[in-house]
Amino acid sequence: MRISLDTDVCIGAGQCALVAPDVFAQDDDGFGTVLPGREDGGSGTLVREAARACPVQAITLDA
Repeated sequence: MRISLDTDVCIGAGQCALVAPDVFAQDDDGFGTVLPGREDGGSGTLVREAARACPVQAITLDA
């Protein structure tokens, strides 16, 4: 599963980092980011939940 996070859309709610901290983090400005090396997967259920929890739909998952 390919994970991408649109930083132009992200508002820094942090839901992704709370739900799947092994895949997502927040940068110094509080915006979401995908941890290096985790763009191609991770714990699938939590990643899907993180995408669902994003209030602005900034996370895209491609199978």
